[in-house]
Amino acid sequence: MTSTKHLQHQENKSVKSELARGHAPFKRTQETLSIVAFFVLCIINSSYILKDLQWNHSLHLIIGIVGGITAADFASGLVHWGCDTWGSIDLPIIGHALIRGFREHHVDATAITRHDFVETNGDNFLISTIVLSRQLYRFSHQDSTATMNSILFECFVLALCTFVAFTNQIHKWAHTYYNLPPIIEWLQNIHVILPRQHHKIHHVSPHDTYYCITTGWLNYPLEVIGFWTKLEYIIEMLTGSKPRADDMKWTKGVNVK
Repeated sequence: MTSTKHLQHQENKSVKSELARGHAPFKRTQETLSIVAFFVLCIINSSYILKDLQWNHSLHLIIGIVGGITAADFASGLVHWGCDTWGSIDLPIIGHALIRGFREHHVDATAITRHDFVETNGDNFLISTIVLSRQLYRFSHQDSTATMNSILFECFVLALCTFVAFTNQIHKWAHTYYNLPPIIEWLQNIHVILPRQHHKIHHVSPHDTYYCITTGWLNYPLEVIGFWTKLEYIIEMLTGSKPRADDMKWTKGVNVK
């Protein structure tokens, strides 16, 4: 019995080590530059919106921000579902760059808590930086009246990019049980960002539900309508691919915390 447990422990360590490898040296530079660029663009773009903001824009401001946050939550779920359910780490480009992290997370759920701010967030900040760059170009080529006329859309874009950028950090906080700043715990408790107990539902094998990891607002309604299950059924019918086949290969027999 002891020998069996020892062998399983060694196998778990081997799987975790294999999935943890492969972070290319140039990635650190890309991630750092993406984070710096994001914060610069976020400040500049916010100033364009705020400088001519009036009280009569309040409703549009609120709708745009809430809409952007909700869209970010759905986007996080779609990416999370796609990477958990399909593909493998052997795929060119996205295998190691994207899917590897999702496989590692199911094998070692606490690994994300050992990543620093740059490694955790660099890729998402890059995506948001691209969109914010386009928004800045738009701001710089139109007058303030045009900006205010599209205030709902611009607030939507800014909120979407901000919450997409911080999705991995929010996810990391959902796996952090000690020494969280009080403000983060408060935001989790009022469900502005993904709560820890809420996210635990996803980490019950076979990890086939509650994929949204930004706020988690959409998890319950998407589960009620069977959104992911229906999507998987359609894809399996069209391609013959089995959902989570590769993920189960890595997680089979592994004790995930």
